[in-house]
Amino acid sequence: MRLTSYRRVACVRFGVGERPALSVPRELPAVGLRWCEGSQANAKPRRQPPAAEARRSKGFGIPLVFLSLWKGVAGCCAKTTTAPLDRVKILLQAHNHHYKHLGVFSTLCAVPKKEGYLGLYKGNGAMMIRIFPYGAIQFMAFDQYKKVIKKHLGISGHVHRLMAGSMAGITAVICTYPLDMVRVRLAFQVKGEHKYMGIIHAFKMIYTKEGGFSGFYRGLMPTVVGMAPYAGFSFFTFGTLKSIGLAQAPNLLGRPSLDNPDVLVLKTHINLLCGGIAGAIAQTISYPLDVTRRRMQLGAVLPDSEKCLTMVQTLKYVYQQHGIRRGLYRGLSLNYIRCIPSQAVAFTTYELMKQFLRLN
Repeated sequence: MRLTSYRRVACVRFGVGERPALSVPRELPAVGLRWCEGSQANAKPRRQPPAAEARRSKGFGIPLVFLSLWKGVAGCCAKTTTAPLDRVKILLQAHNHHYKHLGVFSTLCAVPKKEGYLGLYKGNGAMMIRIFPYGAIQFMAFDQYKKVIKKHLGISGHVHRLMAGSMAGITAVICTYPLDMVRVRLAFQVKGEHKYMGIIHAFKMIYTKEGGFSGFYRGLMPTVVGMAPYAGFSFFTFGTLKSIGLAQAPNLLGRPSLDNPDVLVLKTHINLLCGGIAGAIAQTISYPLDVTRRRMQLGAVLPDSEKCLTMVQTLKYVYQQHGIRRGLYRGLSLNYIRCIPSQAVAFTTYELMKQFLRLN
């Protein structure tokens, strides 16, 4: 037996019929020992089997449609938990005459008494139909816009997250706006005063009574204007908090990703916290435009509809009639209760799905 030493690597060669020694001489470096048979000292490392390489490939080769469906689940889970709060918020924003003199918690108690507990879920069916494609489109578009902006504009970091988030939000809103219109109309109705009998009936009534297809896009302008800062700042804030947390306190806030131990991700409870903070900041910035949107969407069923034809007219009217706190920011405290768990669940589910589908 003879010893051949390379830089930081030692190979032990055996002649024909020799048996390997049971101990390694002290002269051999302890790092990088490699047993070599015959003259194959420079044998190439074994290649991983195709199945292992396939598992390491991004997303197991999962089709984009399947991935978007999983991302839609994130939005569905978030909205299902806050459906009663959504219904109360719509009633307060548009000053429904049955509840306009009540506060947030008084309305939460009054709705079950007047309409039963299922009254808290009016419009929930349309919301579920809408939020599934909305969540899927938003998260999928966010990933695609990030790549396009970085590749073609050369923008990266916080700015490209803000831009991609805004564009993704606008795309999702435009694609699903008719469903949002129907949801709001159904949620604003009170027991005994039903104008729409269901989702399909609401679609038919809006189409025939309010100018055809354009009737479904009433209030789109404040929605788009408000969605840009809302979606932009929510993704921007979450991404920034995530980056800062992993950079400043990786051991305290982070853990190895389930699909790739080399990648550090936030712990689940930290994900929930960052998602909630992102949602709260974004809601505060864009809330007056959300009130404007609701008033315009409900214009056909409100007595003062002629004063809420455009975004500027509606903003002025709400401010003049109700002021800032009870007008432009009416129901904001409820929105904090609603958006914090909603955004927390959405971002956390999204991050977990990325690990489950091996996208890290």
